[in-house]
Parts: sequence; structure tokens; C-alpha cells
Amino acid sequence: MDFTIDNTKVFSVDTGEKFNEKNPSVILLHGSGQSHVVWSLTTQYLSGENYNVFTLDLPGHGNSEGESLKSIEDMALWLNKVIEHLGIRQLSIVAHSQGCLIALEYANKFPKNLQKIVFVAGSYEIPVNKSLIDLALSGDMESLNLMMKWGYGKSKQFIGGNPLQKILNSPREVREVLAVDLIACNNYKNGLNAVKKITCPTFFIFGELDKMIKLDKGKEFAGFVSNSKVHIIKNCGHMIILENAFEMRQKIKEFLK
Repeated sequence: MDFTIDNTKVFSVDTGEKFNEKNPSVILLHGSGQSHVVWSLTTQYLSGENYNVFTLDLPGHGNSEGESLKSIEDMALWLNKVIEHLGIRQLSIVAHSQGCLIALEYANKFPKNLQKIVFVAGSYEIPVNKSLIDLALSGDMESLNLMMKWGYGKSKQFIGGNPLQKILNSPREVREVLAVDLIACNNYKNGLNAVKKITCPTFFIFGELDKMIKLDKGKEFAGFVSNSKVHIIKNCGHMIILENAFEMRQKIKEFLK
């Protein structure tokens, strides 16, 4: 489905069912340089559970138009505009990586809107290696390989190929999408303050072998939320949504019930 926010087209994958305001809604948020595609194994799975499911492309990503937003704070404000436009009243957010920072800042700004949050491979801060930012700013396609090398639990061939290379097809997209996202993550400093304010039920899913969000850092993140649960997926890295979508989505479904 397409709709317009700030005169710019937004793309979202929905379940094909008519929006039912009596049913709870779930918004899925992707990570840096990604799109709705990475959630494809989860979107349809949740759609059979009487949820209104919306898998968004952030501005400038996937099929959404416009420029990539330059800060996590701006992304959270944009997300609120989307939620208001859709008329969502019963909201849970499921987020991965950078999406977790957006969900965190959204919860900080609009806490009354949230019923539940699921953070997948997230933290209250995501510092980014300067060499990766520099590669992305130069439009070097090698930055995609580097991200996936760090993103997967094991250095192995990606089934079906590197997923980022299927989403970002040119040096321009690497500069204008991935680099902007990485800088936004690196610059976000409000996470520690925001996570301490979360009061809604919250679920944290971490990969045992995550190189981007080390497990100790993830556990620290979860420790700031009293009303929370944690699940650790064995032999899995940062890209949980692709490495072990089946276990992840089952645990998400159980939590959202």
C-alpha cells in the first residue's frame, strides 16, 4: 500500500486485509540501508493472527520516496505521522537494529501510544566504525560486504546472495541511504535516557554471536527495562531476521498475544 506523508510517498507492505481499528496493530521497522524485504518471512506470519500488520520502508528506502532522514529523532517524528495517518490506536512495534533506535526514541516521545515493543538485535546506542562510514560515504559497494560480514554469526555464503546488494544497487544509493543511516545511528545519544523511561511490556531478542551488538551490551540494554523478557538465539548473529526468522517470529508471536 502507498500513502503520503509530508507530500512524499510512503510504501508499506500490509496483509491485504482491510484495516480493522478493533484489532491491535503491529509496525515492523527495518535496519540501516534495508527495506521491507528483510521482514518478508515475518510479515505474512503475523498477518494470520488478527493483527493489522504494516511493514514500512523508511523515507528514501525501498519503495518509499524522498531523501533519507538524517537523525533518529527525525525518523521517530516521521513514524508518529505515519501512525496518525493510519489511525492506529492499539500499537506494538517490532524493530531490528537501527529500527530499535527509532522505536526507542518513539517510545520516549509518545509513550502513551505503545502497548508493546520488541527489540531485535538492538541497543540504546549503536556506534559505527569510522572506516565503514567512510566507505559508505564514498559510495564503495564493499561497504555492503563488510556490513554482512559483521552482520552474520558465521562467515559463510549468504543464501540467495548478499541481501543488502539486492536492496542497494548503486554507489549513489550507498552514499544517500546507507551512509546517512549509519551516521544517524552513530550520532544518536538519547538512548540511555529513553530506555529508562519505558514502562510497557518489552521483549528483547539477541543473537548469541552478534558482532554488532555484543550480547553483554544487549543484556545491559534489557536490564534497564523492568517489565521485560529476553530471548537469546543460539549460533546466530546480528541478522536474526534472516538467519533464524522462524525461531524469532515464533517468539514474537508468543509475546504479542
